Amino acid sequence: MRSTAANICPLCGGNKTPGTTTFTVDLKETLVVVGNVPATLCSLCGNEWLADEVAASLESIVEDAKSRNHLVEVTQFRKVA
Repeated sequence: MRSTAANICPLCGGNKTPGTTTFTVDLKETLVVVGNVPATLCSLCGNEWLADEVAASLESIVEDAKSRNHLVEVTQFRKVA
């Protein structure tokens, strides 16, 4: 990945690179943990960015977990159409 302005972290100036992260959300009645989420990561400060389509899939995964009324839901990332 060439270093361009789009690949520079706006927070610390580090390099942004593709990778994966773990997404966690506490909804009071349900805790949802999603592993292997595609993200762009800063190599210096560790900040994470999610693409719009990844965020949309996460929203669907979280809504699905809420609908099952589980106290804790742990799953792997999957694209949701």
